[in-house]
Amino acid sequence: MDHDNIFQLKQPEESSSDALTELLRNGAKELISQAINVELEELLGKYSDHKIDGKQAVVRNGYLPKRTVQTGLGDVEVQLPKVRDKSKQGIKFNSLLIPPYLKRTESIEELLPVLYLKGISTGDFSEALKSLLGANAKGLSSGTISRLKQHWQEEHKSWSQRNLDLKKYVYIWADGIYFNIRSEEAKQCILVIIGVNEHGKKELLAIEEGYRESTQSWTELLEDIRHRGLTVAPKLAIGDGALGFWKAISKVYPETKHQRCWVHKTANVLNKLPKPVQPKVKEALHDIWMAETRDDAYKAFDSTVKRFGDKYPGAIKCLVKDKEQMLAFYDFPALHWQHIRTSNPIESTFATVRLRTVKTRNAVSRATILSMVFKLAQSAEKHWRKLRGFKLLADVIDGVIFIDGEKQETENLDSEDRISA
Repeated sequence: MDHDNIFQLKQPEESSSDALTELLRNGAKELISQAINVELEELLGKYSDHKIDGKQAVVRNGYLPKRTVQTGLGDVEVQLPKVRDKSKQGIKFNSLLIPPYLKRTESIEELLPVLYLKGISTGDFSEALKSLLGANAKGLSSGTISRLKQHWQEEHKSWSQRNLDLKKYVYIWADGIYFNIRSEEAKQCILVIIGVNEHGKKELLAIEEGYRESTQSWTELLEDIRHRGLTVAPKLAIGDGALGFWKAISKVYPETKHQRCWVHKTANVLNKLPKPVQPKVKEALHDIWMAETRDDAYKAFDSTVKRFGDKYPGAIKCLVKDKEQMLAFYDFPALHWQHIRTSNPIESTFATVRLRTVKTRNAVSRATILSMVFKLAQSAEKHWRKLRGFKLLADVIDGVIFIDGEKQETENLDSEDRISA
């Protein structure tokens, strides 16, 4: 499948430049904070042999007041740590990255694009950090940058092993994300799962590398999640038509219902059609997934098959093979439909992440790209909005029946339905 076509069709929940600017600004704030901590660790390591009464003579001692540094995307807030020198030798921590009197970067128009588009490569990363101080900056060695990247990898490893005993996700979105960069493999595939909990909050559940989108890779990831405590099966999983994921989740969480992503399905169908006819078919597909009821969707399905089936059998075969899985959303609250008909939470997030990696010219290791994607996704996660109509998630968890998106009251059900509800 041509993943690039997905982004011509999808309609992200938030696509404004202000949202992207805020994402970049917060990402830069975290990046600067981590880089400063690396500097501090190097200073403390340098004086680790200085001791008084068997205790370290140079230790952390809180933070200086917060201040801002002007960048091309506005002010970025920073807070520098302090050290205490018990030996009275006058040892202080002065960041080479953010010196005491720095108010404005010397290349503010270049700073953030360089940090995010070139930041993966050690050499380019060093150059990017120097842009905070200009060409005369010193001390940002490749060793320092390597330590910073190692910190990210360790952070991702720890996050990937976290306990999930207290977690419950009502819906999950899954996809395999590819990055067109030079890496150890022809294409880097990263398996991503995002979940929404019972309170309507979207959270990163998993970000791991996989062999393309194989059943084995997805099964290993899902079994690891279950082993770490996520024993309650999600009510619904949303993703594209990749067989690997669906076979895996049917094995690991057999109770979970399947919803194929309409954005991916639309892209796949249109890819099998001549360009002149694509707008007409796209409109017909829109009539299916925007139908008010399941019966209306079936009628729109039949109409589309009858209208285009003889002339374009390949495209229509692609559409009909997942018919029931395309319409699973009708069994859930109508207020949730805009969220669960597509894998947009993943697509909109990683469309932004791709912008940071697609222009990287140097070869990138699998570990580096994985940790970089993890950090960028974490930054994006902070700005995800709650699920619309999240109060209805309690009904979904309790097994309340929804028909065409409408809640069915118990008193309106016959005795057999009452037992199943």
